[in-house]
Amino acid sequence: MPLSDKDSAISTDAFFATLTRIRNVILPAAARSWLNTPRGLLTGFILVHLGFLIFAALLSMRGEAFSDTFIYRDWARAGFDEANLSGGPSPWVYPILALIPMALAGLAGPGPFFFLWVLMTSLLNGWGLAKLTDRGRNQDAIPAGWWWLIFTLLMGWLGFARVDGLTAPIVLVALAYGVGRPFIASVILAAATWVKVWPAAVMLALFAVVKNRLLVVLAGVATSAVVVALAAAVGSVSKLLNFLTQQGDRGMQLEATFTTPWLWLSVLNIGDSRMYMNTDINSMQVDGPGTAVMSVLMQPLLILAALLVAGLTFWALHNGKLNGNGKADGGVDRTELLLAGALTLATAFVVFNKVGSPQFMVWLAPAVAVGLAHSWREWRVPAAMLIAIAVATFFIYPLFYDALSHNNPLMAGVLTIRNVLLVVLFLWSVRRLYSLGKKTPATVPALKES
Repeated sequence: MPLSDKDSAISTDAFFATLTRIRNVILPAAARSWLNTPRGLLTGFILVHLGFLIFAALLSMRGEAFSDTFIYRDWARAGFDEANLSGGPSPWVYPILALIPMALAGLAGPGPFFFLWVLMTSLLNGWGLAKLTDRGRNQDAIPAGWWWLIFTLLMGWLGFARVDGLTAPIVLVALAYGVGRPFIASVILAAATWVKVWPAAVMLALFAVVKNRLLVVLAGVATSAVVVALAAAVGSVSKLLNFLTQQGDRGMQLEATFTTPWLWLSVLNIGDSRMYMNTDINSMQVDGPGTAVMSVLMQPLLILAALLVAGLTFWALHNGKLNGNGKADGGVDRTELLLAGALTLATAFVVFNKVGSPQFMVWLAPAVAVGLAHSWREWRVPAAMLIAIAVATFFIYPLFYDALSHNNPLMAGVLTIRNVLLVVLFLWSVRRLYSLGKKTPATVPALKES
């Protein structure tokens, strides 16, 4: 096998072998065997989510919430009517279906809102884990389930106190249906997009790789028609697309990848760069020479990056169909291509985004989790990178965000490392897409491991 086809595996084998030896020292063989069972995974799921639920219950008993759920609770209490709010962001910064879980959490009043919100997120996480492992019947997928649980634990309240945490397990379920059930996957992704926009990236990847793209289009149109009918029923058609314009005037957010140079200018007090709170949208931003221009450029950059990745995915599909004998029936694994395309597009949505909120990291996990279940060896590199990204993000928020927003150089360094890892993950994903599209000689067996 040519070196170029296996250098990635060679370069990481030693690293992961070391991690395996460390794991084996920490965990006895009996414990490893039990953890790799459906019962072990279920126990892990219960323990992780029980901790979040207990904390949510304690806060709710005191009439409190956490992070963005304070805002969601106020919106629900105001009936999602801006006239009943005393300021702050509008509920229509989100697509309309995001208001449904907020309304459900508010049915019993503001007191238990936070607990009910965390309970809904936990139930959705359980659905995602059940689908990922085929309710524990797919033994090979159990390690992927453990990875998902560990990532969820490390992300902490970013996955339980934001709308993004609701959409991540929904996207995981859609990816698990994948190319085998494209209509169901598309309906789920379309609905998730009407909760938070980012699942559209995954839907674009699905459209690129499935055989019958008409099913994806029909699913999207049908789901959107139901959403429009719902908006009409509650008299909100005029606000249906407000989420596309509500945040158009915002500047470069503190945590965004492209904000990193101005972050350091602010930390070093150079060029009148500064951090400030945009109270209209509850966002910490950075202002300095060139940030206004950069803010305007970010939207077209994001669109261009998404189109280029989608084009690369199309190319990989059609180029990869040709095997070494020139036949059109071999080549690329559509599921693998879907997952690689989904991760690349989701990462592009993070890297080329002027917002860059820390909860955006949960967007990257569904493709990696399903990828690990599909082929552990091929997906262990992005899985390790994403764990490192989650750890860095946890230090940024909630631990030391106040220090970061007051020009602390140490936390600026942590954020810079996190942003560099995001760029590296994006480049890895692009390289993976390209490698899937290369023609592989028929005499060279594809490297496959589950």
